[in-house]
Amino acid sequence: MDRRAILKALTASVAVLAAGGLTAAPAAAAAHVAEDWTTQTLGAFADTVVPGEHRFPGDQVCAGAVTGPGAVQAGVIDVMKSPQLPLASLLPGIAALLDARAVAYAAARLIWLPPGRPPFVGLSFAHRTDLVGGLFGSDDLDEPVWQVMSLIVGIAFDTAGQTDTATALAQGHPGLTWLRFPAPGPDGRWRFPDFSYGRPLAALHPATTPSGSPA
Repeated sequence: MDRRAILKALTASVAVLAAGGLTAAPAAAAAHVAEDWTTQTLGAFADTVVPGEHRFPGDQVCAGAVTGPGAVQAGVIDVMKSPQLPLASLLPGIAALLDARAVAYAAARLIWLPPGRPPFVGLSFAHRTDLVGGLFGSDDLDEPVWQVMSLIVGIAFDTAGQTDTATALAQGHPGLTWLRFPAPGPDGRWRFPDFSYGRPLAALHPATTPSGSPA
């Protein structure tokens, strides 16, 4: 596995998402559909970083550790697999790396992994959380990979970086809706009439432009 290529693709993907570079919002998974092992593993990773409720009875990917939507419901897998990002061909390798870590984790603790599902998915939520936490150790060779993967998970849920914010809100993006992100004004712009601290911290410079830019 070429870790440098994976990290370059992940970093490029974060840059595209942060700039709102995808042209359409992915549809959040709401029904039980067949998922390959790569999708299951990456979905379970995303659900560990930003947990969500079960999507359907018997859901094994989303552990159902919380009430409400998580990263999977917010469309993170569709983001990762977007043809507009350079990730699709690398996802099986990333998933295989995580599953290998899960096998080693389970073996060291004598945890039985059920057959028929990816090793990481076979772990309980508590064990998934413990394993993922360990991936961010300063001496872990693959720490940068998991750091950037977690950034993508956060961008998909917290900011709907896969599309523009107004469109995401209009489509009921699970993450933004759960966070109660405010809707824009009638002109599609956000304005904040109240000061963060309840009062202005400095006088407005008389030469400030109408857009708020400094003179």
